[in-house]
Amino acid sequence: MANLIGRAVLGVTNRSIVRSAVTRTRPGRALSRRFVAGELLDDVIAVAKDLNNRGFRVSLDHLGEYVTDETKALQARDDYLAAIDAIAANGLDANVSVKLTQLGLGTNDDLARRSLGAIARRAAERETTVTIDMEDATLTEATIQMYEVVQQEFGILGIAIQAYLHRSVDDIARVAPLGGHIRLCKGAYAEPSEVALQSSDDIDANFDLLVNKLMKYETTMPAIATHDEARIAAAERSAADRIHPWEFQMLYGVRTKMQGKIIESGRPLRVYVPYGDAWYPYLTRRLAERPANMLFFARAALSRG
Repeated sequence: MANLIGRAVLGVTNRSIVRSAVTRTRPGRALSRRFVAGELLDDVIAVAKDLNNRGFRVSLDHLGEYVTDETKALQARDDYLAAIDAIAANGLDANVSVKLTQLGLGTNDDLARRSLGAIARRAAERETTVTIDMEDATLTEATIQMYEVVQQEFGILGIAIQAYLHRSVDDIARVAPLGGHIRLCKGAYAEPSEVALQSSDDIDANFDLLVNKLMKYETTMPAIATHDEARIAAAERSAADRIHPWEFQMLYGVRTKMQGKIIESGRPLRVYVPYGDAWYPYLTRRLAERPANMLFFARAALSRG
């Protein structure tokens, strides 16, 4: 049922007239600031500083995806290089998260690979890391292949694995020996039953299974990305005997009280903080995950301000 509601939400928010109404109004932009740090690098650096001061680790995500123009893909690369430099200059406990289609994957794979290599090289020089976000299921194999190539060269990458995909148990066994870190999340894209689990119960069960597997890898750091209290408790149980590092990850603006409780408990938590002007697709996925927020969205879409 939750997946059906989420798909219905995406069906509404993806309409061009709705998108235009939200992105061009002040209430729409204000709604985005609930989940997005701002449009500029300075905005996200300020948020990251505040989060660090309160005990949180951070991952900066410069929003953008499905870039087909080479100039824009190169600009995305440069934006990430600037973000990495800013992390180092400000002494932040932070890394960056990258979508490969933002670098040209699917249009110019060689360009995307070279750009990812440049980002990884800069991150290694600045003593931080890079996480490759996972996108829709048609891109999973290409994303993992590119991760394998660049991770073997630099060794400072991580990759997201989506628990609702049938293939994920094999993907973890495939990438975990490469070291780095693995961010396990449930999955935020509407996928058919041929490639993804559909019921919440099945997804939760697979998530817990994959957490158990991840906790057994000594040289790979599990990053458990969930806002689900039951999944958090299950992860704590799975990690009871683990002596190697691991962390929770949560989204900026989502369940902030719970985030504070995790930090108070002494468990490391990294907050995924997006920024940039391409915030609309990200916002709609957050709404699809929590349809109750559609009331705020509707007000923004109907506003003339």
